[in-house]
Amino acid sequence: MAAIKECFLDLGSFPEDQRIPAAALIDIWAELHDVDTDIECIANLYELTKRSLANLLVTRKDKMEGDGYYSEHFVTQHDVLRELAIYNTKKGPVEHRKRLIIDICGDNLPKWWREQKHQPMKARLLSITTDEGFSTKWHKMQMPEVEVLVLNFQTKNYGLPESVVNMDELKAVIVTNYGFLPAELSNFQLLSSLPNLKRIRLERISILSITKNPIQLASLKKISLFMCNIGQAFNNCSISISSAFPNLEEMNIDYCSDLIELPAEVCDLSKLRKLSVTNCHKLSALPEGIGKLENLELLRLRSCTELSKLPTSMKNLGKVNFLDISDCFSIKVLPEDIGEMSSLRKINMRQCSRLQELPPSVMDLEQLEEVVCDEETKDLWESFSSCLNNVKIIVAKENINLNWLHKTHF
Repeated sequence: MAAIKECFLDLGSFPEDQRIPAAALIDIWAELHDVDTDIECIANLYELTKRSLANLLVTRKDKMEGDGYYSEHFVTQHDVLRELAIYNTKKGPVEHRKRLIIDICGDNLPKWWREQKHQPMKARLLSITTDEGFSTKWHKMQMPEVEVLVLNFQTKNYGLPESVVNMDELKAVIVTNYGFLPAELSNFQLLSSLPNLKRIRLERISILSITKNPIQLASLKKISLFMCNIGQAFNNCSISISSAFPNLEEMNIDYCSDLIELPAEVCDLSKLRKLSVTNCHKLSALPEGIGKLENLELLRLRSCTELSKLPTSMKNLGKVNFLDISDCFSIKVLPEDIGEMSSLRKINMRQCSRLQELPPSVMDLEQLEEVVCDEETKDLWESFSSCLNNVKIIVAKENINLNWLHKTHF
C-alpha cells in the first residue's frame, strides 16, 4: 500500500469544496506511486477515511462493489485538511519540492514563476488551479521531471501550457473544467510530443475532434472522458483513431450526454482490453464491428438507457470475461450466439427489465461463474439451471438514494 501520507498530500491537487473523483486519484497514484491495481487505490481511500483525513462517498451504491467500477466513488475533504496538505508540500526551496500546487487568481502568477530565476524544478506532480479571470497566457516553465499534471480551470476556452512539450517524463494528464458548461480545450496536439504519456482524463470538455490536428500518442494506454461533449469528436479527423492511439488499452466514456452512437472507428483499436461506456443515456447503438476487438476483456455498458440491442458480432469477443449491461432498460434480447463468448465469467444484468428471454446458446457459456440480476431476470436464468450447475446467481437489491444529484453531474 502506498504511503498514506503521500496520498493525503496528493488530495491538495484539487480545488477546495469540490468532490474529487476516485477515478482521477487512481490515475495519479498508479503513475506517481506505482500502485499496481485500482483495488489498492480504493483501499488507500478507505484508509484515509479511517484516519479521518478524507471522506469517501459512493453514489448510487448498489452493493456490488469489487467489479472495478469506481466512477461513482468520490472523495471530499475539509478545507482545513486541504490547507494542511498544501502547507506540507511547501516545505523547502521551491525548486526542490516534490509537488507544486499552484492556485492562480486572475493572471497573478507566483513571483518565482514570473521571474524565472530558478533552476529547473524537481517536482514530480504539478497542479495548477485557475479561476474565471485567467487569460490562459502562460509563462514558460522548466519542469522536466513532472510525471503527473493536474489542471483545474473555469474559463470557456482553455489552452494547455506550451511548456508541456518539454515534460518528457509526463505520464498522466488530468484536465478538469469546473465551469457550468463544457469548455473548449485548445492545443491538445501538444501532448503528441510526450514519449511516456500513458493516461489522459478529461472532464467537462467539449472536443470537436480529438484528432482534428494530427496527433499520435504512441504510449497512451488509457483515456477517460467524463461529462464531455464528444458527439462530433471522431468526425472529420485528419488521422484515424487507431493511428492516433495505436496502443490504447482502456477507454472510459462516462456521462457524455451527446453520444448517440459509438463510432465505428473505435473497433479498430486492436490493443483495447477494457471498454466502458456508462451513463450515456442517449446512446442507442453500438457498431456492428465491435467483434473486431479481439483483445477486449471487459465490456461495460452500464446505465445506457436508450441502448436497445447488442451487436451480433459480440460472439467474436472471445476474451471478454466480464459483461456489464446493468440498468440498460431498453435491451429486450441478447445476441443469439452470445454462447460463443467462450471466456465469459461474469455478467451483470441488473435492472434489464425489458428482457423477456435468454437465447438457448447461454447453455454454451462453460466458463460462466456469476450472474448478477434482479428478481425478474432471475427466473430466466433458473430455467437453464440444469445446464449451468456451477453458475452463482446473485439478486442485487437496490439501494435507492439521491447522493448522485450533485452539481458535478450537471
